[in-house]
Amino acid sequence: MSEYDCDVLIAGGGPAGSTLAALLGRAGLKTVVVEAEHFPRHHIGESLVPAVMPVLKESGVLPTVDGAGFSIKRGACWTTASRFPDSGPKRGRKPFRHVTTHFAERIKPDRELAYTYHVERAKFDLLLLQHAASQGAIVMQGVRAIDPRFDQDGVTVTARAGGPDGVHWPLRARLLVDATGRSTLLGSRLKVKVHDPVFDQYAVYTWFDGLDRSALTPSAEVADYIAIHFLPDRNAWIWQIPITDTITSVGVVAQKSVFKQHGGDREGFFWNMVGLRPEVEQELRAAQVADRWRTEGDYSYSMRQICGDRFVMIGDAARFVDPIFSSGVSIALNSASFAAKDIVDAFHTGDFSKTAFTRYEQTVRRGMRNWYEFISLYYRLNILFTAFAKDKRYRYDLVKLLQGDLYDDDAPPALVAMREIVAEVENNPNHIWHPYLGTLKVPSAEPMF
Repeated sequence: MSEYDCDVLIAGGGPAGSTLAALLGRAGLKTVVVEAEHFPRHHIGESLVPAVMPVLKESGVLPTVDGAGFSIKRGACWTTASRFPDSGPKRGRKPFRHVTTHFAERIKPDRELAYTYHVERAKFDLLLLQHAASQGAIVMQGVRAIDPRFDQDGVTVTARAGGPDGVHWPLRARLLVDATGRSTLLGSRLKVKVHDPVFDQYAVYTWFDGLDRSALTPSAEVADYIAIHFLPDRNAWIWQIPITDTITSVGVVAQKSVFKQHGGDREGFFWNMVGLRPEVEQELRAAQVADRWRTEGDYSYSMRQICGDRFVMIGDAARFVDPIFSSGVSIALNSASFAAKDIVDAFHTGDFSKTAFTRYEQTVRRGMRNWYEFISLYYRLNILFTAFAKDKRYRYDLVKLLQGDLYDDDAPPALVAMREIVAEVENNPNHIWHPYLGTLKVPSAEPMF
């Protein structure tokens, strides 16, 4: 078979797939995107990190995103409960301790990393998909890619509109990109998907209208930063993400075993966990629930292989880890950018073998490995994160990690220092921080990707 419907077939039209389609379209490649859902559609992952901004600029969609009215995100805040004397909180103090980082503390010459956005994903993802079409990609919504079959000259995928009894037709391309997110089209078919042995988190979340965000952050100046509220269970936390002037996304993340203890009661689980931080519960009770209760679970996994002869996996189709540091969309967009470079080169050389995507694989594995270690070290000893944010020796490098700038260094300085300190604490039962060690620990023999 040698007749092709397109150069590149992208399965999945989320941020990873649509960004890649825009980049390839701008490079002159004939690209088809098949997306199983109809946009707009709801999706988790509403708070971005600044590392997405250069990619949005590269794909040409940044002016559209800048003009879409999304909430600007300039930093992040973490809070933990304080214990005051029985006489009550000291005057002028809030009932929590906190640490805040500002992205503008570390900027590149063009200030690309000084800010980013909180987004309503339904709107954001639709903008990216529409932009892909404007750059020449053919976009098919409500069409699912199934049964990919590879041969020496290309790949043939069955496109299906509707359910199993719907319309089926073949689509043939020189290269297949899996951007199907957690559906993991190729990862599941090739049996290279590995569920994470450590992170088994579960999230319950919704939107609130009228939440006083400044009551849960150190000051009104940082009320529109993302806020992470630690819970007494060191593996559990609450996110607070401004969506609009009045709407705030709030979610609870904990081990799946904790959720199971509530018998699947989403709302009950949410309020019981939030109740562990009474000051947070008080403000949420004063607001109005503005959406239905939603869940996400079993979402941490990796792939033993992310590229091969005539295929590449990007975004969540390649890897997904706990969202504590808002890495999802950043990995999606950056992996699309890295993949685009190797794909364009592959068409120039006519080489679509696995080795043609070595640069992509090495870069993405490096970045995801750094994200994974950052998250792992946080869960193992989250007090260390607070200490680094307050320490002038480490704060700059910590802000770099929080910006999502993790792809250039095999061993980012802040991660090296964190790793050494965690090892010291683990090996010294008398260390002042030893009682604060969390229960989640990545085995030393476990691959970081």
